[in-house]
Amino acid sequence: MYPDSVKNLIEAFKYLPGIGEKTAERLAFSILDLDEDQVSLFSESLVEVKNKIHPCPNCNTYTDQDICSICSDITRDKSTLCVVEDTKNVFLFEKLGMFHGVYHVLSGLISPLDGINPEDIGIDKLIDRIKNEHFKEVIFAFKPSIEGETTSLYIKRILDGMGVKVTRLASGVPMGADMEYVDSLTLERALYDRKEIE
Repeated sequence: MYPDSVKNLIEAFKYLPGIGEKTAERLAFSILDLDEDQVSLFSESLVEVKNKIHPCPNCNTYTDQDICSICSDITRDKSTLCVVEDTKNVFLFEKLGMFHGVYHVLSGLISPLDGINPEDIGIDKLIDRIKNEHFKEVIFAFKPSIEGETTSLYIKRILDGMGVKVTRLASGVPMGADMEYVDSLTLERALYDRKEIE
């Protein structure tokens, strides 16, 4: 029922995660309400981000520079490495402004059920970097899930005997949560990571 150009735009929006038919239609009609300059900026931004953004050769964080701004920052603590599953997590930590070390971004988490094995997520590159850059501490900042746990244990096993301290983010019951709605894995981790009240 839509003109072909509108249908094509709707289909294009559906490539994005979480965008279904209704949302895609709403976005397409929002584009029709924009003026020409706004549409030009929108389309140019899409092309520019696809052409200019690439993984940092050192840490895999998305950047538009040869080396990302974090890796090239001489004020960062180069003895502490935070390992995350995707670049969005790097930006999340950076917004908090509390971590001053460096990062390494994997290409996801190990998930044998989904056919994702250690070699699929770039663990070899991570291990080479840890060996070459002599970190004192490696922090695993993965989501608290079976995949996150599997990936942590797999890498920890490889790092045993390398003289590097391996830690992970604390996890447990969120503030304000109703205990009856907390899943069993979160409760188990909260109990395991319990701390003395001071």
